[in-house]
Amino acid sequence: MTGHKEPNQQLAVVVEEAGCTYEALAKAVRGVAAEAGETLHTSRSAVLSWMRGGTPTGRTAAYLAEALTRLAKRKVTAAEIGLGFPAFGEALALDPLATAADLGRLVMLHRRDFLALTFAAGIVGLPLTYDHGAVAATLRGAACGRKVGAEEVSTVRQLTELFRTADERLGGGHGLSTVSSYLADAVVPMLQATFPSVDVRRSAYGAAAELATLVGWKCHDLGREGAAQRFYLLAYQLACESDPAGHGAWMMRALTHQALDLNQTAHCVELAEAALSRARGRVDRKTEALLLVTAARAYGASGQSKNAVGALLAAEDAVLAGDGDVPSYAGASGPVAATVASHIGKTLTGMKDHRAAERHYRAALEGRVPSMYHRVRGLTLANVAKSVAAQRRHEEAVILWNECLDLMDGVASDRNKKELQTVRSTMAVYSARGIPGAPELAQRVAEFASA
Repeated sequence: MTGHKEPNQQLAVVVEEAGCTYEALAKAVRGVAAEAGETLHTSRSAVLSWMRGGTPTGRTAAYLAEALTRLAKRKVTAAEIGLGFPAFGEALALDPLATAADLGRLVMLHRRDFLALTFAAGIVGLPLTYDHGAVAATLRGAACGRKVGAEEVSTVRQLTELFRTADERLGGGHGLSTVSSYLADAVVPMLQATFPSVDVRRSAYGAAAELATLVGWKCHDLGREGAAQRFYLLAYQLACESDPAGHGAWMMRALTHQALDLNQTAHCVELAEAALSRARGRVDRKTEALLLVTAARAYGASGQSKNAVGALLAAEDAVLAGDGDVPSYAGASGPVAATVASHIGKTLTGMKDHRAAERHYRAALEGRVPSMYHRVRGLTLANVAKSVAAQRRHEEAVILWNECLDLMDGVASDRNKKELQTVRSTMAVYSARGIPGAPELAQRVAEFASA
């Protein structure tokens, strides 16, 4: 062991919470190691050394975290007890519950090294080679004695919907720490419980995946793209434990969209096609439409125009053919027809067909009621304005951008800030050309920026 100058206060706090003696903890560590096929001779003096700042060797830190998990009756990770740090490069970890606990706390503690992570194009394709079987075995072994029923899972879903509604009205910067805390401190322990049936267990993991997706979405809305990517990958792992065909494919879609929004097209076509292949025939037609339009965007961004048009037409047909409700994960972004229309507009914008893009953006706008879809309606209006401006209808674009600003007031969103930058630079050109209303709009944008 190597010594550190300072006592390990993080470990001390958890040991006190667990209420165990050093001897009992040493015995628990030996037991966990034995289950993993390793013989340790951990003693009371070893635990005392760790408390004073020593570092366990080999896999002992992981065994110690698991021993404390069992004694404290909640998920404890090596990072929490000061004996490790989440390996950002290992984005699809063998224990997603430990990842969920760590990521949630990193956001709660406002860890700048995590929140400042850059988007990693190289890990977009990780789901293509993901071994869910090994992770599933780890998760099955994590179950403890506490019992959780459908009622508790329903509560998680209800709170997630409340968080999502607030996010849409106030932006990703509102309540991020609160949502992350709920994921780490309430939902992770729930997933370690025993369930009355397989269906309830699947529902619990599905609810957790939706909550993790929301945290990722909030990070994305704040421009914290590296953090968002890690939460999306976590949500993918949780979704695979719930419904690998439908929900798992949906999370592949989320990862694809993030990469496309950042113009990182590597792996996007493969990921979108894999999601479609996995879900086709196993999800409803409306959900399939959402997967098809994602493929269309990926094709368009990769220069495969013919494939893009084919996928767009197929998506429109699937929307019309679909009836009934969609899964909660697919309905989170609002009415399916509006979401499909919006992404068709983005695909056509990428293909420089601004007239057709405007038509679809306006259709998306009609399906997004202001009282429910405040932020997304503002962003959709911005897309309409840019399409109109690209067709040289400049005065109309100024009017639309003014309407857009009405919806952006009070919303903590980096995406909104980027749209304001676009408006500001455009108004500088418009003002020089004498476009009516441009100077006033430029002044309004400046006031927004300084607020």
